[in-house]
Amino acid sequence: MTSPGTWLQALGNVASAPLRWLAGWWRIVEFGSTVLVLTMSPSSYRGGTHRAVARHTYTDTAPILAWFTVLCALLTLVITRIVVVTAYSYGLSRYALEMVIRVLVLELIPLTAALFVALRCTIPNGAALAEMRRVGRFDALRAQGTDPVTREVLPRVVAGVFSAITLAALSCIVALGLAYLAVYGLNAAGLPAYTRMFGHVFNPAVSLIFVLKTLFFSIAVAVIPMASALYDLEGDGSRESAVLQGLVRMFAVLLLIETTSLVGNYY
Repeated sequence: MTSPGTWLQALGNVASAPLRWLAGWWRIVEFGSTVLVLTMSPSSYRGGTHRAVARHTYTDTAPILAWFTVLCALLTLVITRIVVVTAYSYGLSRYALEMVIRVLVLELIPLTAALFVALRCTIPNGAALAEMRRVGRFDALRAQGTDPVTREVLPRVVAGVFSAITLAALSCIVALGLAYLAVYGLNAAGLPAYTRMFGHVFNPAVSLIFVLKTLFFSIAVAVIPMASALYDLEGDGSRESAVLQGLVRMFAVLLLIETTSLVGNYY
């Protein structure tokens, strides 16, 4: 038979779970604000930090830029062909290209770029930070008078934001060009209709939502895995714990951002 003390302990754990959850999100917000201030401060880039930022920006962007763009190009051609053929069969050809732009450029590519950068760069970087903290690297930097957040965390966050925005921007440009070629071919006859359609889709409100969504996506995939690793939010300090926390929290924020953008665009 379970003792009353065991029941009380279980109830205490259940009651404290929401508080731990809220505290974890608060630490993420606090960490994001700290990194934002450090990013905007010129003094943060002294003492070799600027070289670390440049190195991480290159290693997190250059190796994946070309083949992610190729992947988006293939995806654009396939989706464009499917949508155009389907629209023609139902007599809706005039809406085919607009549908491709709305689905692919406005929604899929920014989200895909953010997830790709997260899985390829920021989540592994967050796990590496958790390991560095576990083995005492952060304590060693503090003993040397160096802020570990500025030296080790800031370059990875800046690189993650830059990589996500760069991949999304370049892939959207490529997708817009390939969508035109897939429909009109190598001639300029369709440019007037295409530019009118583009202006209709990317009105000022939609353009603002698109830019903000891409920016918030990049911040989310760069900040949340690092915060989870640095503060061990509800975890046990292991690499696996940091990866799992970063994934769950990051997906929740990405879903919230995407839902908000859909509401802003279509309601």
